[in-house]
Amino acid sequence: MSRRMSDHTAIAVPHQVVRWSIDTGTSFEDFRNRYEAAVPVLDLPRLDQLRADRADWNTVLEAAAENAPHGFLRFWSTDVGATMQLAGNAGDCATYLMGNHTIAEQMYRHDPAVMLYAPLRTAIHRDAEGTVRFSIDQPSTRFSSFGNPAIAAVGEELDRKVIHLLKILDVPVSDALFTDGVRR
Repeated sequence: MSRRMSDHTAIAVPHQVVRWSIDTGTSFEDFRNRYEAAVPVLDLPRLDQLRADRADWNTVLEAAAENAPHGFLRFWSTDVGATMQLAGNAGDCATYLMGNHTIAEQMYRHDPAVMLYAPLRTAIHRDAEGTVRFSIDQPSTRFSSFGNPAIAAVGEELDRKVIHLLKILDVPVSDALFTDGVRR
């Protein structure tokens, strides 16, 4: 039996993404340590308990705020550089999934597909010139691809939160991250 495929079975959405790659102005070890202190690991046992208790959303918001003093949590990380050194590659690189489930919910309610980009993927790495960089795709350029103003607004707020985190980490944030003179 053959089935006619509707025009809505697959949707292709081309979109442009801006990658921020920012000189941290410090050593790999120093920046990695400060980043991991500022972006703590998600307290998964506590989140599991909130799920088991069927906690109300205000309790979840409070728990996230306590766990994420600067707004972001680490959901996952790996030392890519150490692995690649086994193949004879030089260089340092650590990658992370950084986010906040309470912020993601503000987009998820409009389209669960936003979880393609939440949490945010970040990397701390040493480039070919030896500069230690923090790299991340600009959140607003990822989330604007959904064509929903409410999702796009959260993406722009995430831009501001990432810039704020970098300032907390004493990373000079260049005007190159701004478009049309407006902080994103």
